Amino acid sequence: MRLFRRGPRRDGRDAPRDPAFSFFSVDEAALFRGQVREAFAEHGLEVTLYADSVTDSAGRRFGLGNLAAVCHNDERGPRVWGDLARRHAGMVLRTMDGPSALDTLAPEQIRAQLYPRVIGEDGLDPQSFGYARSVAPGLYEVLALDLPESVMMLTDEALEPLGEIRRLRQRALENLRDLPVEGRETVRDADGRRFEVILGDSFYTASRVLALESVVHDVTGQRIPPEGALVAMPFRHQLAFHVIRDTTVVPSLNALAAFAASGYEDTPGAISPHVYWWRGGTLTQLSAREGDGLRIVVGDDFHALLERLTARDSPE
Repeated sequence: MRLFRRGPRRDGRDAPRDPAFSFFSVDEAALFRGQVREAFAEHGLEVTLYADSVTDSAGRRFGLGNLAAVCHNDERGPRVWGDLARRHAGMVLRTMDGPSALDTLAPEQIRAQLYPRVIGEDGLDPQSFGYARSVAPGLYEVLALDLPESVMMLTDEALEPLGEIRRLRQRALENLRDLPVEGRETVRDADGRRFEVILGDSFYTASRVLALESVVHDVTGQRIPPEGALVAMPFRHQLAFHVIRDTTVVPSLNALAAFAASGYEDTPGAISPHVYWWRGGTLTQLSAREGDGLRIVVGDDFHALLERLTARDSPE
């Protein structure tokens, strides 16, 4: 998985854009949807195409947002979209047509495969996920069951037979802490910008912000000081952080904000375009949308921290 994504050579941005998936031109979107229809047909299912989904004769709806983003970001270009669509259709249908893992797995096996997952509010139905915990403005933590071909986000109803939410969350966090770091890169330059990025195929890589202390220790061998850290989780396969120790936090904040905004765009599993201040497990948002871009917004507490660091690092 690349740290900075480079899209394949396709239609230029001056070509008319698709209304549902603006990263596709109109022609590319038509090709993509045609491949999706063929993929489901090969699995014996005729579907009706809509802008961002398909439905079958039974009224089942299959969203296309993640698949469209996967195709867009695959560097091999449109020649592999058919293969990606067939793989996606097969996985979706096996998951929907097979028995539920909640009915076939023993309760202890379910708990062993339980993980917390950070998602945006757009992917959350508050009536089904009443237990969801807010971790930052617009971001929520839910519990998910990790399966060989899919991830099942668990509703209130699904969790009820498994025990107390508090205990389930504690077990899920333990499972999260035990995950290996798949990949790591350091971003740095001569101007003092520096941050670490962990990345991998796991759907829970970005969600490891919930266990940031163990992640930082595993990656750097050090503890997070009382000043905390800057974090960004643009999409599910990346978590970036800068441990706050000195005034390099200023250029690193700007660099992380740009990194998060870039990684969030047109990405499968997008989470947040913002950068946050992590302190004692609490996330404070430090960036905000402004037109087509972002601006840095710091409150009194973070401003006071910057003043203390500046005074401490300034020569007498």
